[in-house]
Amino acid sequence: MKATPTRIPDVLILEPEVFHDARGFFLESFNRQAFAAATGTQLTFVQDNQSRSARGVLRGLHYQILQPQGKLVHVAQGAVFDVAVDLRHSSATFGQWVGTELSAENHRQLWIPPGFAHGFLVLSDSADSLYKTTDYYAPEHERCIRWDDRTLGIRWPLDGNPLLSARDAAGQDFNAASVFA
Repeated sequence: MKATPTRIPDVLILEPEVFHDARGFFLESFNRQAFAAATGTQLTFVQDNQSRSARGVLRGLHYQILQPQGKLVHVAQGAVFDVAVDLRHSSATFGQWVGTELSAENHRQLWIPPGFAHGFLVLSDSADSLYKTTDYYAPEHERCIRWDDRTLGIRWPLDGNPLLSARDAAGQDFNAASVFA
């Protein structure tokens, strides 16, 4: 597994070794030893999630202020523009974001540690996003920051307006959001 730091060094792009032949391909989507070697962290993932979304759907920017979740994200079908925003006030990269394309074609994964907001925009006709989390979903602690917050200035690859849930459309401004110490 190859690990490439992003502009926020704690957020990593992980690329598993892919074995292709005439039948298709094989890869390990998760191997605890390889993950620990690539990230330098020993973590336990407790939940796997999957979402299917249509082109133009934007989900996020989501996080849990208590029970923060680290996320290992990949796309099994389609393509998304995946974004992580640093909400750790004590971090040198507080308030900065990184984004990368994750797709079934490039097999990339994004490791987003606890303390970050996460969101994605679907670039293909549909996309199946899968992610492992380091803590359980706790709706009472969930928060949402506006996808188009001016302070963050995320450059989403959009043509027109995204398709949003009511919750995402009502997200808070970054400057009013709860953040981590």
